[in-house]
Amino acid sequence: MTLARSATATPADQGVGPLLRAWREQRRVSQLELALRADSSARHISFVETGRSRPSEEMVLRLAEHLDVPVRERNALLLAAGYAPRFPETPLDDPALDAVREGIERLIQGYEPYPALVFDAAYHVVAANRGIMMLLDGLPESLLRPPLNTMRLTLHPEGLAPRIRNLREWRGHLLEQMRRQIALRRSESLRALYEEVSAYPVPVAQAEAAGLEETQAVPYFALPMRIEHEGRTLSFISSTSTFNTPMDVTVSELAIETFLPADPATAKYLHSLLP
Repeated sequence: MTLARSATATPADQGVGPLLRAWREQRRVSQLELALRADSSARHISFVETGRSRPSEEMVLRLAEHLDVPVRERNALLLAAGYAPRFPETPLDDPALDAVREGIERLIQGYEPYPALVFDAAYHVVAANRGIMMLLDGLPESLLRPPLNTMRLTLHPEGLAPRIRNLREWRGHLLEQMRRQIALRRSESLRALYEEVSAYPVPVAQAEAAGLEETQAVPYFALPMRIEHEGRTLSFISSTSTFNTPMDVTVSELAIETFLPADPATAKYLHSLLP
């Protein structure tokens, strides 16, 4: 499946007005609704979008906030309006982010024996605990070379895909997640990753009938990932969290994904394996 190009691909050299209009239309917000949210007027929003009025730096940031524009793109809006970027993009290994890195490590290690990892906007893994490494055991070296990419690891036919019992459902969930991210972020690299992983051939599915009684016996409250490990079928429910009100591009694009055991047997097995 090929995604259509988003309207947000408007070049920045056309000014801040077309960029703001593209974000507003993508969010399906009228000029009047945006004006009410931003304590402005529909007339002023219209003038900004058509270039008849230059918005203040504060107004650019206020509109971006109410349009839920990603932090990286807020810098692009500021540049297009003639202002300096407001949000730094600090490398994750910079000493300034020591507290972030240490906090992430404590969080995912504290989640053991259950799997947890941290990835960036391109789905590159920046940290993972022993629970994740256990699931990756036995994958080919070609997939384990840095930078690890969670989508490639999961969907590649030589990756985790052949081990996932409900691959079609889980694959659909992941691809839909990527489509939502592409709609949110103007990222050609993310679009290219989607085109790559969505084109992977789907391995011959393992018989869904195996373990069917077990699946029906557990009242799942969300779509589980059911994956084979050492002859067992483990079931996980995933949850993804981000930082509140980030003031740095790098931090804004980090996501922490944790995998909660979806049944007592999975929890018991993990505790016995990673005490």
